[in-house]
Amino acid sequence: MTTDPKTPLTALALVCTLKPAPQESSSELLASQILAELAKHEVSGTTLRVVDFDVRPGVLTDMGGGDEWPSIRSRILGADILVLVTPTWMGHPASVANQVLERLDAELSETDAGGRPDVAGKVAIVGVVGNEDGAHQIVAELFQALNDVGFTVASQGSTYWNGEAMGKVDYKDLPKTPKAVASATKMAAANAAHLAGLLSANPFGVKS
Repeated sequence: MTTDPKTPLTALALVCTLKPAPQESSSELLASQILAELAKHEVSGTTLRVVDFDVRPGVLTDMGGGDEWPSIRSRILGADILVLVTPTWMGHPASVANQVLERLDAELSETDAGGRPDVAGKVAIVGVVGNEDGAHQIVAELFQALNDVGFTVASQGSTYWNGEAMGKVDYKDLPKTPKAVASATKMAAANAAHLAGLLSANPFGVKS
């Protein structure tokens, strides 16, 4: 799928690792792989480690007192595709991912003249890595929350890797990306890029 060069698409990957930069991160590796696949469909993207920013607890667009979520939010609003990648901790998404969802809850009150959230028309991709089961449940949780606040989910819009239960090998330590993961990442990116292109040309609520 190629997009209209007059309306280039962009993506922002929010990496919800608990590790601040420059520590190596399996979540960031998966996010970079998703962006690489998106680039094949003329979607440019950047990654951002949420833990490197002072994101305050709360459910408002700006919690004040040096809160850095507003700068992240502006980048989300400026992108066509949001990539949310989280590690698995005790079978659940990382606390950073939950914090992102809590801050995105404010989008329910940020609407256009038609009552649609400002993020309506943006596409979401979810990625999960971990040495324990839980990826399907995490994807379900994140997609439900993202859809609730206005994001659209493409067909097969997620990718994940589960290592051996209670193992010590991380995704970033693998000699090469498993074929199944690479295939899922490729499909998620292709479908998300296609959908984002359609929504960019035909926004929700606008009659052609």
